[in-house]
Amino acid sequence: MPELPQKKVGIIACSGEEMAEGTVTRLAALKVLEELRPDDTVTICLPLFLAGGEGDRAFARFYPTIAVDGCELRCAARATETYSGKPAASVVVTDIVRDRGLGQPAGLRRLNDAGRAAVDETAGVVAGLVDELLNKRWSRREGRFIEDESSNGAAQPDKPAAGCACGSGIPVQVVDIAGQPVTLIALPPLLEQFKNAGKRPSPQTTAELLEQVALYNPIPEEQHNDYANTLDRVYATFCGEPEPA
Repeated sequence: MPELPQKKVGIIACSGEEMAEGTVTRLAALKVLEELRPDDTVTICLPLFLAGGEGDRAFARFYPTIAVDGCELRCAARATETYSGKPAASVVVTDIVRDRGLGQPAGLRRLNDAGRAAVDETAGVVAGLVDELLNKRWSRREGRFIEDESSNGAAQPDKPAAGCACGSGIPVQVVDIAGQPVTLIALPPLLEQFKNAGKRPSPQTTAELLEQVALYNPIPEEQHNDYANTLDRVYATFCGEPEPA
């Protein structure tokens, strides 16, 4: 198996600037990223995510992500589901304000006391979800939990500090499959691994490579042959051999 980044939780906050709750989401996400769970989280930039940032989208497909929205429109959660997959958890500030009996947040650049309280409460909820998600088995291939049981409290390896998902180091490669660009997670290290193992381009090697790629990427059944043909061509090029006819 290729060496891939340690499991972290992505946090994507709504970018609404016309309401105080939007400010609450961003400050709460920042509090989790920098103070509460800096070693276990990375931020996903919503504008870049919507604009097609491959690093952010790949991260949200590869690891569990928490969407933090200011209101019931759930823009961050909807964007995540549209471009990467349903978020592992969703938090809405207006729900927290209502359920915790907080005052109405106000202020866009400078929040009132109720807004600051909402930041602390929202950050606490998100941090708790991070802890919960890190103790669950996440299917990279299907973008969902494999089971609800925890990992029996196994110690987590040391992790680098929190950062941005676009620089998370998740290896991806865009390939052409049946005339459409498709981003495949973990393909670069898999190609390197196969080449280092002395595997020459062949139908058997392509079948093995396809099996490994499928561990990290959903492959529609009807496109199985298209993926195989593309991997056959890509691996031959990677090995410096002529592409198959």
